[in-house]
Amino acid sequence: MRMILLAAAAALAAAPALAQDEGPSGRLMLYTSQPNEDAQQTIDAFMAAYPDVEVEFFRDGTTRVMAKLESEFAADAPQPDVLFIADTVTMEGLKSEGRLMAHPDADVSAYDPELYDEDRTYFSTKLITTGIVYNDAAPTVPSSYKDLLAPEAEDNIVIPSPLTSGAAAITMAAITEHDDLGWDFYEGLADQGALAQGGNGGVYRAVAGGEKLYGFVVDFLAIRNIADGAPVGFSFPEEGVTYVTEPVAILSTAKNPEAAKAFVDFILSREGQELAVSQGYLPAHPDVTPPEGFPPRSEIRLLGVDPAVALEEDTENKMRFQELFGG
Repeated sequence: MRMILLAAAAALAAAPALAQDEGPSGRLMLYTSQPNEDAQQTIDAFMAAYPDVEVEFFRDGTTRVMAKLESEFAADAPQPDVLFIADTVTMEGLKSEGRLMAHPDADVSAYDPELYDEDRTYFSTKLITTGIVYNDAAPTVPSSYKDLLAPEAEDNIVIPSPLTSGAAAITMAAITEHDDLGWDFYEGLADQGALAQGGNGGVYRAVAGGEKLYGFVVDFLAIRNIADGAPVGFSFPEEGVTYVTEPVAILSTAKNPEAAKAFVDFILSREGQELAVSQGYLPAHPDVTPPEGFPPRSEIRLLGVDPAVALEEDTENKMRFQELFGG
């Protein structure tokens, strides 16, 4: 009887500890470049799965998110637990500085190894491709990047600037590394009088409004609006589309690493990937069906880039771009 009572007492003493281990809890700070509506949907879905975690977030473009974070690093007071931004080049830079925490237990068994860091410090969550948006009044439907160098496209091209857009920086890195395109293509765009400024939203509005007939833009901006009757089309160039992957990572200074790991796990899960599809994005998970309006993944040719090389050449590339287009 004494042994039974001792065992019961031990079980009661352990109960609170077990309850604490049931799942992550507490405050989670997220810095993200997702559009506001998508960010809120993502947070709501995560909190529904983990109701003991309270998520707060800061949202802006990747460039501004990083500017805020760099100022926090300088003050030795970084705030976010999780970073959820546009591109792997930025993540590669943070990794090289020792700013990211590895998550070796993340389930990436279904994912292409090219879509996550080999040391598992950051993980791609989507394929946000950049192709060619064109106005319905355009004289030709472009099937190749080189179609933008035709006479009928002169003075009718607008592209986002890699000086302000992470996706545009990836596009520049990928195209300039391509054997048949390279810097000759960008020099051709400059000769065509292409306007390079701002981000994808401004490019889309200029083409949809008829101010320009052709532009580079991220896929979902065009495809979502085409479904709503916008007077534009979207082309996946035959050479391949450049892409960012909206990677997610845990900072090495995270104050709530367990909740941060749960957030990463949720985003990589089938539920998290289906949420991305419902928001209109190509999922990184190969077994999750793409949203309506996209061709099958097997029909989309990708124009990839090595994040480490792109990071190394980023400053030089941006200076060269600025010489061609100003800004």
